[in-house]
Amino acid sequence: MGKGLYITKGVAVACAVLAIGAVATIIALSVAYSKEKPGSEAASTASPVGTSTPSTPKEPWQRFRLPDTLAPLWYNATLRPRLEPNAEGLYIFTGHSLVVFKCVRATDLILIHSNKLNLTTFQGFHVKLKGLDGGPAPSLRKTWLEVPTQYLVVRLNSFLAAGSAYELYTEFVGELSDELGGFYRSEYIEDGVKRVVATTQMESTDARKAFPCFDEPAMKAVFHMTLIHPQGTVALSNSMDLDAVNISIDGQNLIRTRFEPTERMSTYLLAFVVSEFTYAGKTQGADDVSIRIWARKTAIEEGQGDYALQKTGPILAFFEGYYNSTYPLSKSDQIALPDFAAGAMENWGLITYRETNLLYNPEVSSNADKEKVATTISHELAHMWFGNLVTMKWWNDLWLNEGFASYVSYLGANYAQPTWNMLDLIVLNEIIGVMAVDALASSHPLSSKEEDIMKPEHIMELFDSITYSKGAAVLRMLSEFITETIFSQGLHTYLEEFKYNNTVYKDLWKHLQMAVDKGGIPLPDSVEAIMNRWILQMGFPLITVDTKTGKITQKHFLLDPKSVVDRPSEFNYEWIVPITWVNTRASIQQYWLVGKEATNKDIVLNADEWLVANIDMKGFYRVNYDSDNWERLLAKLSSKHVDIPVINRAQIIDDAFNLAKANIVNTTLALRTTKFLSKEIEYVPWETATRNLGYFYLMFDRSEVYGPMQAYIRKLVGPLFDYFRTLTVNWTTIPTGHTDQYNQVNAISLACKTGVEGCKDLTTGLFKNWMQNPAKNTISPNLRSTVYCNAIAGGGVKEWDFAWSMYKNAAVASEANKLMAALSCTTQPWLLNRYLDYCLDPEKIRKQDAASTIAYIASNPIGQSLAWDFVRARWSHIFHDYGGGSFSFDRLIKVVTRRFSTEFEYNQLLRFKEDHPGQFGSSTMALEQALEKTKANMDWVTNNKDLVLEWFTSEASSPV
Repeated sequence: MGKGLYITKGVAVACAVLAIGAVATIIALSVAYSKEKPGSEAASTASPVGTSTPSTPKEPWQRFRLPDTLAPLWYNATLRPRLEPNAEGLYIFTGHSLVVFKCVRATDLILIHSNKLNLTTFQGFHVKLKGLDGGPAPSLRKTWLEVPTQYLVVRLNSFLAAGSAYELYTEFVGELSDELGGFYRSEYIEDGVKRVVATTQMESTDARKAFPCFDEPAMKAVFHMTLIHPQGTVALSNSMDLDAVNISIDGQNLIRTRFEPTERMSTYLLAFVVSEFTYAGKTQGADDVSIRIWARKTAIEEGQGDYALQKTGPILAFFEGYYNSTYPLSKSDQIALPDFAAGAMENWGLITYRETNLLYNPEVSSNADKEKVATTISHELAHMWFGNLVTMKWWNDLWLNEGFASYVSYLGANYAQPTWNMLDLIVLNEIIGVMAVDALASSHPLSSKEEDIMKPEHIMELFDSITYSKGAAVLRMLSEFITETIFSQGLHTYLEEFKYNNTVYKDLWKHLQMAVDKGGIPLPDSVEAIMNRWILQMGFPLITVDTKTGKITQKHFLLDPKSVVDRPSEFNYEWIVPITWVNTRASIQQYWLVGKEATNKDIVLNADEWLVANIDMKGFYRVNYDSDNWERLLAKLSSKHVDIPVINRAQIIDDAFNLAKANIVNTTLALRTTKFLSKEIEYVPWETATRNLGYFYLMFDRSEVYGPMQAYIRKLVGPLFDYFRTLTVNWTTIPTGHTDQYNQVNAISLACKTGVEGCKDLTTGLFKNWMQNPAKNTISPNLRSTVYCNAIAGGGVKEWDFAWSMYKNAAVASEANKLMAALSCTTQPWLLNRYLDYCLDPEKIRKQDAASTIAYIASNPIGQSLAWDFVRARWSHIFHDYGGGSFSFDRLIKVVTRRFSTEFEYNQLLRFKEDHPGQFGSSTMALEQALEKTKANMDWVTNNKDLVLEWFTSEASSPV
């Protein structure tokens, strides 16, 4: 699944102020829903879900995991969504389903998941049970819905026979709500008419909201789906439709679409959509795989699906070659939904996306929008094998799915767009950011113990940057030290052995070891022994290289050296580390550090030599050096920075700033790593520096440090602004290089932020021209985010209202996103407060965008305190009305609190936690991390404010 809350690259670098069945049944359903809003069943990790479940469950239906007594074989489900509200104003769906299951061990109990479904009763029971193959079925004793654990419980008067098969039948009514989970509705306006889409999002535990099912990833089965839907709509599901026939029910003319049986698959990968959409399509490969891009009719007619259609085939072909495995299905449907909580979802054969992650319009969409489409498609297609064909046994190994797809998505995108430097961009997009999270004492291992991940909110907590980005980083590191070829060969045999089944991480290590042995790759220990240290304990090492003695050491790197790590590790926070380096006289060298320390004389330098370790940041660790080597690296950056590889120039900056936060090196050393930027034109070092200096803005933009800091950064960015003004012939052309286009945005954003002459006139002039002719927006799509933001920041209500009008009328989702973010850039508090109120009105801001919009506002120095007050005052409403389908509350907590650096703010955060016990769900861990970060910020500001003020003051007045 693609990630949730997206603050896109274009916005991140551009927005200057952001810095860096029957009437009775239906009525009963309505009453039940008024009592059970999304999130009401959620609790903190420290307390049980629901009040009727004891902390130590005694009965099977009080436990959150299914017993191993039954195994589903296949389902036959028919669903009929209503795309218009009933007399009570509810959108509903009705349905019936049967599941054929095998009894593995004799039992007198059937547990099957069911959540927020009102089940029809048959002679007092919720189900009909039938024995197959001529065998009898036990009579029913009692059935009920166990709400806390989301079970339909069936007690029997005698035992099911081990080895026998049975059929369980249910009928039900559910609400087609707007909660973005399970079977839900999405709405949009087209040709002035409101249209409704019935669609799905099942991951992780929401298939049970569509029909009763064994809703765990290891409970794979075949699904026979039928959808009954209105005339004029089309129905899609995981497999191809078998037939679509006209039928009549209660005088209504409808369509019944039946689908081919699916492959054996997990419930969370189910998908079905009923809509008025159309598609652009073609066939691909020797097996004539049908590729279709579905979206709103106007979007397809405008060609917004063409880029996705153009790139899906090549990426699909790349993965067939990479896995050495044919695409297992006959079709690949991809559909862009107006309302979707995640970035995308890898449903087998019917991938669902946010519109911004699938649709692209070259006249409106930016370079970053295009990259997001390519990488998201690549991520989801990677899952068709890794995750769908072979699936993790339980959610504790979610990283196996998502970390892997995050890593290889860059390989697929690089194949589709070979000039984009995607293999470099993974460092910025995944690795640098997650290292800051994994350096906290409140981080967590990639792979948790199965017994620690039980409740739905525990599962949702795992959808975080550790799972996605650290997972990608350590798999990239593994692929590097065993070679990409060997890595690919191991994946092939892994997929072949376990296709249509489930695995644990050790199964992958086994197959990679087989490939390593066959390829003769020398390693200091087994793949399992090496990699378990990276996935079973949180964090990563700081490698210290002493170029005077040759000594190399490791220790667990913590951003706050005073924090206490209370999570035990069987490896004592020690790693087996693949260390690479280059120096003045040698090409890339590799050395394995096994143990706390070792000595390697090859790293001893002469007085005029320098060394840089962790080439291209392929290893997931930070590097510190002896003071002499730091000085040589700074001298080299000053004299001829291009001698150091571009990724390592960024790494030197990022390592230095983070080491300074941890009080390992002096903060002035970190600041000195930025001085060469006045001569740097490459994006990756500039972006890394911008993010790190962004921390200084967060800590000091309300203090006297702000002025000298602005002056220093203005001095650095001035030459870059001039470079791009010349390169683009006074902003009239677009740079050729992919990352050059990004760095042009960086140059303008930082120049306007720091007051470089000519920048404000550029942005306000472009925006004023648009206001004078709203029908003709001549601003380059790449520059729109930064132009909009700066013009709104420098303007007033007239500019804000114009942008709001353009946002509400935007026909392309990526354009709407840029405006949505830019509206938060205003410096008028009353406008920001009005905008915050809009966030909780779905008619103004879609539910999928509410959390990200609040986060945008919180990124504005003026908006931060307003957003924090808003979140505190409205938390219960936000959590209950928006929590059910949102994957982004953890990120919301992080963004709203990231400026916190005082004891007063720390106490406010503690009070917030105390005021809402059990109301944080999947953001519980994020709250703990925010408390830890605030403490670290307090200490850092106390220790560094005077030093930083003096340094910026001195450097701002010195010559370049």
